[in-house]
Amino acid sequence: MIRFNPGAPRGAPPRFLSRLRSLAVPTAWGAVAVAYRLTCPLARDDALGARLVSSAVLCAVGTGIVLHFRRHMLREVRHARRIAEAAQSVLLRPPPPRVEGLAVAAVHLSADRDARIGGDLYEVTATEHGVRAVIGDVRGHGLGAVRAGAAVLGSFREAAHDEKTLAGVLRRLERAMDRHLRERAHGDHLAPDGAPAAEEFVTVLLLEILPDGEVHALNCGHPWPYRLAGAGAEPLAQAEPLPPLGLFPLPGELPATACGRLLPGDTLVLHTDGAEEARDAGGRFFPLGDVLAEAARDRPQTPQAVLRTVLTALLDHSVGPPKDDVALLILRNERCSPPTRQTRGVSRSATADR
Repeated sequence: MIRFNPGAPRGAPPRFLSRLRSLAVPTAWGAVAVAYRLTCPLARDDALGARLVSSAVLCAVGTGIVLHFRRHMLREVRHARRIAEAAQSVLLRPPPPRVEGLAVAAVHLSADRDARIGGDLYEVTATEHGVRAVIGDVRGHGLGAVRAGAAVLGSFREAAHDEKTLAGVLRRLERAMDRHLRERAHGDHLAPDGAPAAEEFVTVLLLEILPDGEVHALNCGHPWPYRLAGAGAEPLAQAEPLPPLGLFPLPGELPATACGRLLPGDTLVLHTDGAEEARDAGGRFFPLGDVLAEAARDRPQTPQAVLRTVLTALLDHSVGPPKDDVALLILRNERCSPPTRQTRGVSRSATADR
């Protein structure tokens, strides 16, 4: 049933009605103050006792108005925080704990204390072409970098399933970034740090992990991830990366880098440059490789355990929150090893003997 409120303008939006209701309490307090001043004899009495009573009344009225607006502002802050958390859950939604036999953990730390989201992005998804993951870093940080990150991440979520090759996925991301830059230039928006549109770019790393553990990568100016195997940590590859998206057009040929196999028990640690570039009080960079080598020796070596080790060391090193956004995406191969040809032959012989 639709109810008509004659006291509100026809078609008034809910936010207007909310603001109208929020003025009711201070208006009532003001009416009390005016009525006291006009009708109460004490308000016109110059005696000391009457003045004290009048001051107490006006103080109570002022306190009531201040407390009302304080509660209203707190509600607004909580509402804005809920919106920010909802936006974060859409842009950087928590990854599932397992994706096609890979254990997954991720975290994002925003350098902007007033923001829950920033310029870093990541995603991992299972497709018919294998498990595909992306991690990226938009130039700048804070809320200003969200638009570019949303354009790239939204494109990946569709292209990862549609495109047969990593090169096709990367082409889609490049087109999405180009559209974003054209729209921002047309609207005369500034980059996250006030720079012109021509200086905005995003580094991107694409990974594809096949069912047999084969890993292929395309890197556009992003730090190479670390592979934790056995009791050590080493970069996944040393190949020269492509330019970041938004700076220059990508070359015509985009051959993926073969990175070997991710064996059962091996872990990949994808990260943004905020992790390696965090500095301590003396200006020394965070030794991410050494910390990951230490994490590789710990048992049990789960993605959550690696994440805790890195975050604890990072926050201790930088003495508080880092100065740049930090994103970590950790993938551990928990698939069963496929039987070798020799093992299959022994199994057949044993079956025949029985």
